[in-house]
Amino acid sequence: MTTVAPSETQLVDRLDEIGAKIQDVRDTTATIIFGQERVIDLALITLLSGGHALLIGVPGLAKTSLVETLGAVLGLENKRIQFTPDLMPSDIVGSEVLEEESGGRRSFRFVKGPIFTQLLMADEINRASPKTQSALLQAMQEHHVTVAGVRHDVPRPFHVLATQNPLEQEGTYPLPEAQLDRFLLQIDVSYPDLDAERRMLYATTGVEERNLKTILSAEELMMAQRLVRQLPVGDQVVDAILSLVRSARPGTGINQELDDMIAWGPGPRASQALMLAVRAKAMMEGRLAPSVDDVVDLAEPVLKHRMALTFAARAEGIEMSDMMARLIEPLR
Repeated sequence: MTTVAPSETQLVDRLDEIGAKIQDVRDTTATIIFGQERVIDLALITLLSGGHALLIGVPGLAKTSLVETLGAVLGLENKRIQFTPDLMPSDIVGSEVLEEESGGRRSFRFVKGPIFTQLLMADEINRASPKTQSALLQAMQEHHVTVAGVRHDVPRPFHVLATQNPLEQEGTYPLPEAQLDRFLLQIDVSYPDLDAERRMLYATTGVEERNLKTILSAEELMMAQRLVRQLPVGDQVVDAILSLVRSARPGTGINQELDDMIAWGPGPRASQALMLAVRAKAMMEGRLAPSVDDVVDLAEPVLKHRMALTFAARAEGIEMSDMMARLIEPLR
């Protein structure tokens, strides 16, 4: 069966319809998560792109509340896993148990783990061992897990929003590079400003309880994800994405000045992630197509967890934010 691409008029009508609901989702989430508009936008871009996000910040910045709120307003079944050093892969994926039937016949039955949900909150993911962290990898990329040679599909849509403590804190393990690459965006969660924290104090220490309603259903979210992939992208934007990602790879000769500072750079999955993210940002803001400005805006959250600085660069005091500024400069 051949899928017919929608006309421009149909695309605009769909954008207007879904865009209004997405704006309502943004506004409602902002009434619960104070002073984190940028974080909310990046989380929504991740979901609209069909990807996963890694939220990094110190404890107490409403990262868990953000995931719970998004699950409520988007009508997604959500579960939470608290990652700890003693967490095992079977605690996430599930395991087979031996059961005895009434006739004495024994058989194995698969008991699903918490990964079988639509929105998974992986809390403090870097507190678990790399072996347990990797239990998420297959489901994040392939949307299924394999236990005892049998494939089990996770629900659709399926998104992982993982939180991580800064690596300099004790008792944490850096995520493997292969798993980092599975996250569409790295979202840095910073402290709220004074006005936002003041509003937070009044809203969260009183007796009023906020009941959230579903604004966008799971089916509508999947429709929005398909719509994102239908947005046209101009050659100028594609060229900007390719130029940016390829200049972040050492040894290509594209940016010789930065070659000695980058240990390893982003692969083709980064280009794909940036392409989807700029489309999602355009749709979220009610535009028919992304611009080079969108590439500049989303370059850092897409790329910085997919590359690493050399020891020499770190010794000179260069940080990843400095490197990203240098990479982005030619696009401004």
